[in-house]
Amino acid sequence: MLSVEDKLAASRSGYQAALDCTPRQVARKRHFNFDAAFELGLMYMDMAMDSDCGLNLGRYQFEQSGRWEERGLLAVVGMGVEPGISDVFAAYAAKHLFDAIEEIGVRDGSNLEVKGYEFAPNFSIWTTIEECLDPPIVYERNRGWFTTETFSQPEVFDFPDGIGPLECVNVEHEEVMLIPRWVKCDRVTFKYGLGRRFIEVLQTLHMLGLDSTEKVDVKGVAVAPRDVVAACLPDPAHLGDRMTGKTCAGTWVKGTKGGRPREVYVYQVADNATTMQDYGVQAVVWQTAVGPVIAMELIAEGLWTGAGVLGPEAFDPDPFMERMGAYGAPYAIRE
Repeated sequence: MLSVEDKLAASRSGYQAALDCTPRQVARKRHFNFDAAFELGLMYMDMAMDSDCGLNLGRYQFEQSGRWEERGLLAVVGMGVEPGISDVFAAYAAKHLFDAIEEIGVRDGSNLEVKGYEFAPNFSIWTTIEECLDPPIVYERNRGWFTTETFSQPEVFDFPDGIGPLECVNVEHEEVMLIPRWVKCDRVTFKYGLGRRFIEVLQTLHMLGLDSTEKVDVKGVAVAPRDVVAACLPDPAHLGDRMTGKTCAGTWVKGTKGGRPREVYVYQVADNATTMQDYGVQAVVWQTAVGPVIAMELIAEGLWTGAGVLGPEAFDPDPFMERMGAYGAPYAIRE
């Protein structure tokens, strides 16, 4: 979070952009950074929108769009991998692969395993609990945005590159709020291949109240149950040397092209062995970092331009997709 000293230093330094990497759960800090960038006249980018849950997801930032546009300032929200690269995939499909789109569904799955742990999320447990236990959002053109029950509408999705079929369920995610604003389609969903055991652990945490952020008294010490859970679990950023497998981020699109039905899955797969060898970080961490690096480069070169609060879908996807291979993150398309 930018302190008063940070803001003063930025105002004197000639900085032109701010990349907000604060975790999704610290919405107030993200609001502070978002507002600080506006006050300083900086281009702003984050990797996940503010975490007001359900239909309020991202509302604060979008409500400020007019102010940013009036000043000619650009804020790019949700520019990580999911959201981020998945949104670029949606824009690419709309531009090149379809004449009309019936449904866009972001589908995320992996076969990552962590040696020595029965339960070890490969990203923040705070984010895991927020996304999975908040009401999932679905978009339908004739209904708008609405929420469903947690872990609803299970389906089996066959992931590429040896990951294989996984049961995927609805999870709250920014893409559902972002994609329909710029991509014309009838329906948008986000489903995550969590696995039955993972879901049962989260349901147990919720049943016991261990997902709560409200502090309770424990022998004279005020502590949030969710902080205790996080403290008991390993830090996902440092599990790479114990982790094996691959993770897949992708966007499934159904519609028509040339009058014929079509379905495609545009995706990027990261192999943990490769990311550890080449970059020294685990696959999920690396995959999340690629998107904002490419996006910042495109903005710096003037290939992505605009004003207001915009999602990744608002820009031309072509230069982004063209650079993915050079960053070691080639995409693929499965019909």
